[in-house]
Amino acid sequence: MACIYPIIVIMIVDGISTAEYFINPGNAFSTAYSRLIHVTPVDITILTAGFVGTIVSGIVIKILRKSGYQMF
Repeated sequence: MACIYPIIVIMIVDGISTAEYFINPGNAFSTAYSRLIHVTPVDITILTAGFVGTIVSGIVIKILRKSGYQMF
């Protein structure tokens, strides 16, 4: 999930349809870039906390599986 997280962040921040990246890529990427630059520190904190959460949950799941716990 940590590999997919930057794509999810862009989808959250850009505010445009994903189809626009295929229909009108030049305008879509420039809009996404300009909106990513103007992200506030509060948003950066929230998105960073989500990224740290995905990494920590992956580590915890790996440790639990190594300890013998099975999920589902």
